[in-house]
Amino acid sequence: MWQTFTRSFPIQLFLLHLQKNLSLLLIWVLLLGIVLQQFGVVLGIPYLFLDPEYLHEVSWLSFFWMGLGLAVFTMAFHMTTYIMDGWRFSFLAVVHRPFIHFCFNNSIIPLLFYLIYTIQFVSLQFENEQSNWEVLRMYLGFSLGSILAYALLFGYLSLTNKGFFMLFSETIDKRLRRVSRSNRLKKGEADPFNLQGPTVTVYLNLKLKWESVRPDISRFETAKLLRVFHQNHWNLFLIQVFLVFVILLLGMFNEEEILQFPAAMSALLLLAILLMAIGALTFWLRTWAAVAVLVLVLGANYFSTFSWLNKPHQAYGMDYLHTPARYNLDRLDVLTHPDTLRKDKQQVEQILNRWLAKFPESAKPKLVLVAASGGGQRAALWTLKVLQELHTSSSGEVTKHSFLYTGASGGVLGEAFFRELYLRSLSDPNLNPSAPAYLTQLAADNLNPILFSLLVNDLLFQNQKLEYKGRVYSKDRGFAFEEQLNKNTKGILDKSLEDYKEPEALGKIPLLPLTTLIVNDGRKLVLSPHSFSFFGSGAVDSLLPQEKKQSIDFMRFFAAQDPGNLRFLTALRMSATFPFITPNVELPSNPVMKTMDTGLSDNFGIQDALRFLYVFKDWIGTHTSGVVLVTIRDSEKSPEISTSATTQILEKISSPLKNIYSNWDMIQTIHNEVLFNYMTESMPFGVEKIEFEYAPGKLSAAQTSEISGSMQRASLNWRLTAKEKRSILATIQTQSNQAALARAREIFKK
Repeated sequence: MWQTFTRSFPIQLFLLHLQKNLSLLLIWVLLLGIVLQQFGVVLGIPYLFLDPEYLHEVSWLSFFWMGLGLAVFTMAFHMTTYIMDGWRFSFLAVVHRPFIHFCFNNSIIPLLFYLIYTIQFVSLQFENEQSNWEVLRMYLGFSLGSILAYALLFGYLSLTNKGFFMLFSETIDKRLRRVSRSNRLKKGEADPFNLQGPTVTVYLNLKLKWESVRPDISRFETAKLLRVFHQNHWNLFLIQVFLVFVILLLGMFNEEEILQFPAAMSALLLLAILLMAIGALTFWLRTWAAVAVLVLVLGANYFSTFSWLNKPHQAYGMDYLHTPARYNLDRLDVLTHPDTLRKDKQQVEQILNRWLAKFPESAKPKLVLVAASGGGQRAALWTLKVLQELHTSSSGEVTKHSFLYTGASGGVLGEAFFRELYLRSLSDPNLNPSAPAYLTQLAADNLNPILFSLLVNDLLFQNQKLEYKGRVYSKDRGFAFEEQLNKNTKGILDKSLEDYKEPEALGKIPLLPLTTLIVNDGRKLVLSPHSFSFFGSGAVDSLLPQEKKQSIDFMRFFAAQDPGNLRFLTALRMSATFPFITPNVELPSNPVMKTMDTGLSDNFGIQDALRFLYVFKDWIGTHTSGVVLVTIRDSEKSPEISTSATTQILEKISSPLKNIYSNWDMIQTIHNEVLFNYMTESMPFGVEKIEFEYAPGKLSAAQTSEISGSMQRASLNWRLTAKEKRSILATIQTQSNQAALARAREIFKK
């Protein structure tokens, strides 16, 4: 019995994969690590699979698409392994519907994954307080999607495999091979696929019963057996071509929300295409497949330098046809000339005077600066929540006293959204910037369209164009991010950078200099309708010798490339360009300036806020009663020190890079604390810091029970689960955050 079991077809296939197809198994291991929440938890990757969202809700329909995507990926695994290894099991050639039999016996790994995935997503949905009926609907939706995909694929194979070889095999052989393999065999030539594979005695038939392998396989001609496999390979190849065609077709309509499938489904389709590519290359090139892959990679790397293949990711609104801006050290020296710095300083002082005019002359007002940290959508939602609470609790006084917003990534997005709402409320008394509906808008999914665009557009052909204010650009996943953000926020941020110049200049709303990190040299690029050249130098009146310029003023540097026409949504995206998710923007300069998320340089916006205080210390000391610096962190400032456990060898190898990443937040925090202390000690006015931090672990037991135990920290992502949203919004109730609100009310009592 044991020998029969070990020589059964399912077991032999499983062992064969362990021996020869380890790379394919690693994909399953990766997926298994994701659904078991052992990989990518910080980035929220498991929740893309276990809590998928479609049309802005987690429902049976979103799980339907997940079931369909997983089925397509599973079939890609079956097709690829059949093409690579099916010939090793000669008995399949004389079995009715050989490929379907192969799939049934090749399902140990997929079935194991299906079982674990189902348990995991059902458990998570119960944790999310879904009803029994709703969880059942989700499971049925997932099952329906899988069954439908399998039915279509197996149905096609059942219809085409029968008798297909007898009619078309010779034609196919002539097309695929200059010399027929079967003819070579007749001539006595050696065949690379000798049909000598692992010994198999039994296999599962289509009735899921064990059936013995025919003992007389040897009497069949090898050439005829090979023809059966060739016919099946051709069928599978046609399916692969059809699926790729469907992906290309979807790319033509990728802006249709109904076609923006769950992010995890897009990832599964991408993996399926990679698996099918492996199978196709193996089918066409046989033993030369590995060499072909190497040649293709090297060729793609070489041709990627050509513009027709490597289209730049542009900043919408800017003029790329004009002569590129000169980008060298001499130009940077010119842009930070002392006369230029003084001119920009005077311009901002005029704005400060207009801001001051909003308050009675009898008393000097407090000047409020807000610095919000980056952190994807969780930071955006948390920042908006804090600004709303500050606005409500102080009867609008904190917002009225605010002059400057700084920050990075998601924090800046939350600031920009609240600022626009406040601007509109000045002319529309019925608009309440603190309304909960705006939290819902900003928390809506923004990841599905990004990954879908990556799948159907960026990885294949960027063939879609965008006309924006008279100029034509290529659409990419960056555009998908902007458009989804635009839809989520009801279009109120769809402006140009120049549109904010007047309300900022009149002191109606806080200044918001967006910063993005320049990949070329590590400097910041300051995006604002006003020039902030004084951010780039240590001194305003006299330059320090051999000083490295710290930032570049966007308006002056790109004066000839229409910088004011830059789409504000693009500017927000440039500040929040997370690697691989949204592409690095390339700006019209020579050499080309590339930008990414500014969080790597200053994730908290503290440095820019303190730089502003230093430059305008004389004005602030004369016209205000001091400064209130509001910091909005998306992390705990002083977490408990974790205990160190015994590390394994692999952990020791990865720990250096892991430690750098995990401690980067703390390193910046300590650095900012040092800067803040130096600044407050040297300023001729008082500076008070009011700190808010997203720390769900500080919620009391009573508070967590009220929100159903949603203490879980939200992931770094552009998509939040319902539980993560509750966690973010509830954290305003922690003791430290409530004390911060109370202090703000005390300072700004009328």
